[in-house]
Amino acid sequence: MPIVEVADLRKTFYLARHHRGFFGAFRNLATRSYREVRAVDGISFQVERGEMVGYVGPNGAGKSTTIKMLTGILVPTSGRVEVAGLIPSRQRRELARRIGVVFGQRTQLWWDLPLIESLELLRHIYRVPEKRHRANLATFAELLGLEAFLDTPVRQLSLGQRMRGDLAAALLHDPEILYLDEPTIGLDVVAKQRIREFLIRINREAQTTVLLTTHDMSDIAHLCQRMLIIDHGRLLYDGGVAAIRERFGTTRTLVVDLEEDEEFAGVPSAEMVREDGPRKWLRFQREAISAAELVAQVAARYRIRDLTIEEPEIEEIVRRIYLEGIGGDQPSAV
Repeated sequence: MPIVEVADLRKTFYLARHHRGFFGAFRNLATRSYREVRAVDGISFQVERGEMVGYVGPNGAGKSTTIKMLTGILVPTSGRVEVAGLIPSRQRRELARRIGVVFGQRTQLWWDLPLIESLELLRHIYRVPEKRHRANLATFAELLGLEAFLDTPVRQLSLGQRMRGDLAAALLHDPEILYLDEPTIGLDVVAKQRIREFLIRINREAQTTVLLTTHDMSDIAHLCQRMLIIDHGRLLYDGGVAAIRERFGTTRTLVVDLEEDEEFAGVPSAEMVREDGPRKWLRFQREAISAAELVAQVAARYRIRDLTIEEPEIEEIVRRIYLEGIGGDQPSAV
């Protein structure tokens, strides 16, 4: 059975209208009206055990509201949601022992305590057997490089160090599913790569299911084979990352370094979109010409020192979907 099942899930908020000016203020006191906001508007999907799924969308799309319903923090307006066979809003305590949550801009660690003491407190909260706690802590300390700052108060940790500590905290009790909300936000390239490698390993070795929400499309490209795209509370796409690249990534870019910074008149089959001295960026349609054919055209006119092919960024593909739509009223599974 899927570990996450969501069917026609909806969450509606009612926000008070505020009227400006003197008479508006009086009207606010006399009567109150509300406007309806559908944060999640009838989405359905399933996540199988051991999957690592990207959940993406612009600000206000409904991602965080969905996660809050999956963890039991919010009660759905309508629809059905089950996680690990439990109904989150009704069985929140039982579910808490089976899930882990990491919010990139928040922490579950105690600000003034050393990291090791925060992790020890969490052992008691989740009632993790001491032997299992020691084994998990040793594993995470090695994989995440925690040893150097285990005795440092959380408030003195860098953002990357704190994020690694939060990941360890979320996984100490061996959850079946891990929710990650912007886990690499604000991190440098080295810290991002370390966290990605860790997530890949725990997913592969422990079969931990991961649902990842992020604005960093490179996280999706490195970690996920499947992605869900949501906008205005509705699911636009549910399918493979590679498939959506193929469908919407109709262009590729040849980056070529010429032997000399000579005048470049271009080639008929590509558009030069950028240049930096002898380096030229040539965009071409993948269906119109192959990369090999384009390289041959350039080589026939210029002396080439080096070259590479850039595939379309997922972020650009998702932007196209927001602007153009996927087509039809139902989510696509390309």
